[in-house]
Amino acid sequence: MEHRSGFVNIIGRPNVGKSTLMNALVGERMSIITNKPQTTRHRIIGILSGDDFQIVFSDTPGLIGDPSYKMQKAMNRAVQSTFEDADIMLFVTEPGEKYSEEDPLVAKLSSSEVPVFVLINKIDRISEDELKRHREKWEALLPKAEIRSISALKKWNTEKLLEDLLNRLPEGPAYYPKDQLTDRYERFFVSEIIREKVLELYKQEIPYSVEAIVNSFKEGKTREGKAIVRIEAVLFVARKSQKPILIGKNGQAIKKLGMEARKSIEQFLEKKVHLELHVKVRENWRDDEQYLKQFGYLE
Repeated sequence: MEHRSGFVNIIGRPNVGKSTLMNALVGERMSIITNKPQTTRHRIIGILSGDDFQIVFSDTPGLIGDPSYKMQKAMNRAVQSTFEDADIMLFVTEPGEKYSEEDPLVAKLSSSEVPVFVLINKIDRISEDELKRHREKWEALLPKAEIRSISALKKWNTEKLLEDLLNRLPEGPAYYPKDQLTDRYERFFVSEIIREKVLELYKQEIPYSVEAIVNSFKEGKTREGKAIVRIEAVLFVARKSQKPILIGKNGQAIKKLGMEARKSIEQFLEKKVHLELHVKVRENWRDDEQYLKQFGYLE
């Protein structure tokens, strides 16, 4: 029986729906999703397998036009690396975004040697006339690409997209065991869920200055014999002034953060969770190569 396999890499600017798309295609909550930009900071792999195929999706951080920190430059390098190992490129855009022929990303996609799909996302928010204008714009900018209109959130046209991706994949072996969903460990997703809740609950600069690291992840049993996971995580902030904001008056803010994170982690792990959060200051960690290595941005 013929077996198809390959790497399908998803790129685009922050907050255009890349993570939502991968979740729709893979069918699992692989990437954290909030309504704030720069949600995904790492390249995350989601694996979809069947008897005769395996697609390895890669959700990348959004490409940042003018990176302010070494962390953001590292995130941009992760995006650039997706051109090196792709069998298919999925470029996600949304109505209202402006690109030109001179844009480095457009130029790179234009010269791509692998199939490129331009996915106009969030079409549930626009009229048919607007969609027609956007399609014509992308047909002119990237004439070799396949232009598709989708709503990743509502799963409009995602099944058809998946079908077309399977047909475009080369013949090849399975790169991962068929029952594997990602190359990341559970504790990585736990730290991402905690960071997602920081993005949801805090305002302004705080969410972008926080990194969540799981220090301890221990599975055990409650007194009643039920499975429980005891997790200890540290939230690193970039300035001393941010620590009291994260903790809140009488610890109320971090208590709420812990409760919200615990509920989502229990849903993800399908087990009871005891979550302990600590806050530490790492001055300007986003520009410190030592910390960027520790937090997984640099090798």
